[in-house]
Amino acid sequence: MENCDDNRVAGHDIVVSDDVKSYILQRNIDFRVCTSCGGPILLSTTVKPPKGSDYEIYIGDNVLYVSIYQARYLDKIDMDMIPSYCDCF
Repeated sequence: MENCDDNRVAGHDIVVSDDVKSYILQRNIDFRVCTSCGGPILLSTTVKPPKGSDYEIYIGDNVLYVSIYQARYLDKIDMDMIPSYCDCF
């Protein structure tokens, strides 16, 4: 996995919204941005484990993994990527 300093991923910056940072810190678990049929989605790594090819963005003590397939298209990771039924994580 590639460690990304200052959220520089796949040759460009990816902004993680403050709401997503708070969401991750409150739950104190790692998350992954991966591909779904509806576009990029943010899931707990207990649901979708990270892959060795993922980029890593550190949020406090937690890691936000970003799929290499999504990273090239993302400029921002925001709350719209969290499924509404997933409030249990």
